[in-house]
This record gives sequence, C-alpha cells and structure tokens, in this order.
Amino acid sequence: MAAPPLRPSAGVAPKEKALNISGTVLLGATAGISGISANLVFRSCFKVNYDTLKTFTSLATLPFLSSVVTYKLLVTDALCSGNISKEDCALRSLLVSIMCGVLQPTALAFSKNGGLAVNYHTVPLPPKGRVLLHRVLLCQTDIKLMMIPLIFQICFGLFNGLQHYAV
Repeated sequence: MAAPPLRPSAGVAPKEKALNISGTVLLGATAGISGISANLVFRSCFKVNYDTLKTFTSLATLPFLSSVVTYKLLVTDALCSGNISKEDCALRSLLVSIMCGVLQPTALAFSKNGGLAVNYHTVPLPPKGRVLLHRVLLCQTDIKLMMIPLIFQICFGLFNGLQHYAV
C-alpha cells in the first residue's frame, strides 16, 4: 500500500510557511537581545556582580519564548484564518514587538536586578514603602538607554507584520 502524497497545510505553500516561521523566530531573537541589553543596563545601574548566568539566561529565553508564542497566537493564526486586514496585522505585530520585545524584558531586568541589589547590599536600602520609587530614582538616567531597543523593535515589528501580510 502506497502512502498518499504529502500536501501543504491549508493552502499555505511551504516557502510561505518557512517565511512565517523565520519572521517569528527573528522577532523572538530581537526580543532576547533586548532582554540581554536591558539586563546589562540594570546590572550596571544597580551595581550587581552576582548571579550573572542565571539572570542573563532567564532574560534571553523568557522574552524569546513569550514573543514567539504571542506572535503566533495574535498574528500568524489570524493570517491563516484570513480574517485580518493589513492595518490590523501591522498593529498586532507592532504591539507584540513592543510588549514582548521591550516592556517585558525591561520589567523583568528591573525587578530581578533590583532584588539582587537589595539581597547583596550593592545599593542603599529603600525607605519602607517606597521601594519602586527608590529603584526608579537610582536608574533614572540609565533607563533612557532602553529607547534604542524600543525604536528597533517598533521598526522590526512593523516590517515583520507588513511582510507577513504580503505573503
């Protein structure tokens, strides 16, 4: 008995499917790089020298995985079903790249490195009840460096969404 020939899934050509996968993985990779850069910024800001491998590993993998899964759920699945316009595709891609590519890694790096700074006493302890304000005041000037990944993720998210819609 001969096996039936393999067909591409739901009318999507293999080359187009590979483009969708590669664009999603590239978006995840840029989110991981953004997580690494956020970790570098906040480690220097809070003067943390401990647990380097643990923080870099988590801040590279968590944004990568969350952006890949979120992009697939919000953009790729909607494109395969065919009920999304070009503007909605670009907007969803942009929002995924901003949320999972910049805001999540920045918040993770801020909380992880702030906690490590308090545990290892590399910065003065905050007054009671004002932990967040104290940490923001400590790294007020350094957080402006996170505008570079934000601009990069905005451009890449728009380009990726428009390219996926064109396919």
